[in-house]
Amino acid sequence: MKLISLLKGEKPSLSFEVFPPKTDASFDSVEQAVHRIAALKPAFMSVTYGAGGGTSQYTLDISKTIKRDHGVPSLAHLTCVSSTRESVRQRIAAMQEAGIENVMALRGDIPADRINEDRTNWDFRYAVDLIRELKESGAGFCIGGACYPEIHPESANQKEDIRRLKEKVEAGCEFLTTQMFFDNNLLYNFLYKIREAGITVPVVAGIMPITNAKQVERAMKLSGSFMPQRFKSLVDRFGADPASMKQAGIAYATDQIIDLFANNVTNVHVYSMNNPDVAEKIQANLSDILGK
Repeated sequence: MKLISLLKGEKPSLSFEVFPPKTDASFDSVEQAVHRIAALKPAFMSVTYGAGGGTSQYTLDISKTIKRDHGVPSLAHLTCVSSTRESVRQRIAAMQEAGIENVMALRGDIPADRINEDRTNWDFRYAVDLIRELKESGAGFCIGGACYPEIHPESANQKEDIRRLKEKVEAGCEFLTTQMFFDNNLLYNFLYKIREAGITVPVVAGIMPITNAKQVERAMKLSGSFMPQRFKSLVDRFGADPASMKQAGIAYATDQIIDLFANNVTNVHVYSMNNPDVAEKIQANLSDILGK
């Protein structure tokens, strides 16, 4: 199933993200987590892509398993930064052969040893370059892209960020998924601005349940996310008690999702970090809202 048909619906939907193992030795444990999350029958599941394509085969294998064994639509991530056009075309061909229908087109993180390199002659400098390549391949993928309610860390300002976002949509991006955020008002303001700019594709809200105090620092480092006082108080009060912090973090994420649904943001994607327990608890908290 191509996700665009699902994302245009008016019924609230919940999806989850998983990431592939880094080595063969950890494949079984990741696969077990994937099976438990897929058993929840989410709207879809996305599978991330390792830096530089290091786990690309795992991404394909897991995406196929989700679709074939569980009947859940899958969304395979694909990154392009520092890759050659030939290597990206090989990955696209492999995705076609694997029966992948939905692709999340991302620039990806620049490798540490190439940060200071002149990127002028790189085949792929931005996600929009990958989106164009996917469209020109004729593979017929439903293409998704990323967006940042709080501005991409490398953008000069939000106006520039939205201009680049519109370029991605015009190149063939059919839906957008947001980076994590912890204050829903940031998303509502962002949605107003991009709609004013003529970006009308569906936007999936990305929610990260923070279930331990260490995740706070990591989340801020990855995305520079604004932490509202209400959330900081939660971490200050429960951060030292793992069980309490997990429960409080799930409750906070659930509250965010309920508010999003109540304000007509119908599609929510949970960055579940291969944690089926978190996915199960959040879905259980929303069971009547989701009709499950």
